[in-house]
Order: sequence, then C-alpha cells, then structure tokens
Amino acid sequence: MKKKIGILLLLLLGFFLFVAIRFFLIDTQNTFGELRIVSSPNATVFINNVAIGKIPFDDKYKAGEYLLKLIPEENATQTASWQRKITVRKKSLTTVSVELGSNDISTTGDVFDVAKTDTAFGSDKGEVSVETEPTGAIVYLDNDEKGVAPAILSNISKGDHELSVLMPGFFRRTKKIVAVPGYRVNAYMKLAVDPVQSPTFKIVDTIKDATPSSNVPSTTPGKLTILVKGTPEGTLNVREDATVSASKSATVNEGDKFSVLEEKSGWYKIEYISGKQGWISSQYTKKQE
Repeated sequence: MKKKIGILLLLLLGFFLFVAIRFFLIDTQNTFGELRIVSSPNATVFINNVAIGKIPFDDKYKAGEYLLKLIPEENATQTASWQRKITVRKKSLTTVSVELGSNDISTTGDVFDVAKTDTAFGSDKGEVSVETEPTGAIVYLDNDEKGVAPAILSNISKGDHELSVLMPGFFRRTKKIVAVPGYRVNAYMKLAVDPVQSPTFKIVDTIKDATPSSNVPSTTPGKLTILVKGTPEGTLNVREDATVSASKSATVNEGDKFSVLEEKSGWYKIEYISGKQGWISSQYTKKQE
C-alpha cells in the first residue's frame, strides 16, 4: 500500500513539474517578438552596437527597445550607414526596410511594428500611427489625404491598405499595410531628397518654419550651454551648415553637453570635438542653467 502511495505521489509530482515547465516555456516565448530587416545594398546589422548578422536578417528578439544600426559592406564605400531606435513587441513582427544612399539625405526607408491599443473600436476597426523624416509630410491612406505627419489615423477598416507619404522636394514613399481590429500599426517612413526637384539640395528646414536657413540672420548668444536630449536614432547629426540638406559631419550622443558658438533659426553651432565645429538641430536639445 505504501509503495502504491509513493508511486502516486511521484506521478503527481512529475505532472506538476511538467505543467510548471510548460507554462514557463510558454510565458518565456510570449516575451519575444520577431525582427526582420532588409536593405540595399547589403549591410552588417548591429543591435546596441554589437554585430549580430548580415542582411537579410530575421530572428526572434526579446520585447523591448533597441538601437539598430546598418553599416554597408566594405565594397559599398560610397554608401552611408543608417541607425534608429526600434521597438520589438511581444508576439509581433517588426520590419525594417532601408535603401542606403551616398549620404543621409539620399537614404530612404521605413520601420513598421504593431501594438495593441487601449481604445475600443468596432469589431472591424484599427489605427495607424505615422511618423516621417523630415516631419511634416502629407499622409495618404488609399490615395485619400489624411493630414500631416506625425499623425494618428483612427477607425481604419480591417484589411489591406496603401499608406503613402509625400513632401515637396522629396521622393514619395508608399507601403502596403494590414489594419487589424484593436491594434495600431506604427509606421516610421524616411524620405530621400529628389535631386530633380531640388538639384542643388537646398531643401528648406522643415523642422521649424520652412524658412531656408541661409536667409535667416544668425546671432551669437551669451554663454549658452545645451544638453542633447532623446532622438529617435539615439544620436544627433552634426551638419556642415544649418539646414537638413547639409552634409553630415559627425554625430553626438544623448546626454552630451556643449557651449553654443552661434545660433540660427532652429540650429546651434557647436564644437563637437577639439577644432571641429558643426550645426545641430535645436529641436533635440535643452538649454542648461
């Protein structure tokens, strides 16, 4: 009798152990999402500054925020690198598609992910959130103008749609999306300069008031100190002139502090390393006391 009881207890213990392990594995799997990346030309993929593979890339990642960087292969010497903060969500797919140009303004691409919304819609409604670079692009859904980015499009019927963004002086970018009831499609779309519309690359600064910086008088403030705050890419571009179309000289990091050497509308001139000066957007800085 005691032997039978002992065997029964062992079986019960084994059953509970099996159930515990199974639930643990399922819960662990539920904390992961899928990250899929393509680029042209091919590039090495860096996550949080660690090389993790080549393009095309497709793997599972724990849900969270990451700094993604694409560095073109050695034979693509005339191609610029690209980086941005991305979000991997539980049991969801994050897609990244980038066409690397010779510099930042000729690079185009997009990042898409899907997140559950708190807003209650009808049984067949979803949302689309659109962010563009430069900001201020016109947003179209199924060729119907919806507003200016950044924008959130609500009450979107479930199923396939065509999302498009357009800004004068830049190539239009269009992607197919699928609206899911109770979920939000998060879209980031970067536009590339169209040299036919802007042959000299003198694109206006859309960050502030669309006034060409070359026509705005500069001022030299007193001892103004600024702090670089959060940006979508994790770093802030330093440019040769106070305009988004100027060539990129370097990048500075979040939390870096600088003394302002000169100021134009929406831009600060800094010395980012000893003997090297350039311009950064004031949109991503904070004045220090």
